[in-house]
Amino acid sequence: MQGAAERFANIRPKNVHRSFRQFQSNTSIQFMAFSNLDWAHVGQLIAVLLAAGLVAGFVAGLFGIGGGFVIVPALLVTFSIFDVESEIVAHLAIGTSLATIMFTSARSVHAHNKRGAVDWQVIRDWSPWLIVGAVFGILIAHYLDGRSLKWIFSIGVGLMGIHFIAPVLQPKKAIATEMPKGPVLAGIATFLGGFSALLGIGGGTIAVLVMTACGRSIHQAVATAAGFGFLIAVPGTIGFAMLGYGQPGLPFGSIGYVNVIAVLAIAAMTYITAPLGARAAHSLNGIALKRVFGIYLVVTSAIVLFNSFTT
Repeated sequence: MQGAAERFANIRPKNVHRSFRQFQSNTSIQFMAFSNLDWAHVGQLIAVLLAAGLVAGFVAGLFGIGGGFVIVPALLVTFSIFDVESEIVAHLAIGTSLATIMFTSARSVHAHNKRGAVDWQVIRDWSPWLIVGAVFGILIAHYLDGRSLKWIFSIGVGLMGIHFIAPVLQPKKAIATEMPKGPVLAGIATFLGGFSALLGIGGGTIAVLVMTACGRSIHQAVATAAGFGFLIAVPGTIGFAMLGYGQPGLPFGSIGYVNVIAVLAIAAMTYITAPLGARAAHSLNGIALKRVFGIYLVVTSAIVLFNSFTT
């Protein structure tokens, strides 16, 4: 004990300062002196994130999606304004979006479950394969650069936008009387998990498509799809945080490719608006809303694609 005390007493302030600076450079949590922060920009950042959270929460409850189609583009723009390097901005936006989806999906499921609309047996059957798919998606993201991720997001968002505008993939009537099982279930759920993790979304659009094709009501499909988002988002968040561990150039408040400040700001707003979207889903004819949202997705797809060639 005495030897340890002596060694502690012999530590010089200079050595302590050097050790702390080394800790700062090695840890994945990016710290910054408050005096160096541009508080005007921080205020703008938070305002944009709060607005994105308001919209994302409502959309999550209304359509049974995690809100990633709203959050990822907002984060791409916001992080770019704050001069985050183009090579990591896509990874950071997708990882942060997945973290927010944990909250939006959980809140949306809770709201829908109050109305008895969630099919928990379907969630239990799909959960292992959704998680496996999400892990595959993270592994793929590890080997992709930022531009490739933007291309994938742009293509995926564009296809989903076209579906919302003109649902050509949606059968006019059910083509099955029960949900997929066995290898078919494994294949669909694994693809859904991987595709969603790569795009930073909750996968609700595809899930609703499958469930309604199997004879489930749109209300039950939307409610259950919200639960899929949570199952995809948890491993997705952990994975992107690990992928970005020690990555230089991350903005203040980041743990790997997950920005905690953005998560908290967006999650706070989605907590308010997700129940409103869920209530609207049970009372509104959503055809016109879906078409408007589809136009937004197509425009967003074009902007992200253009941005991938200019940065």
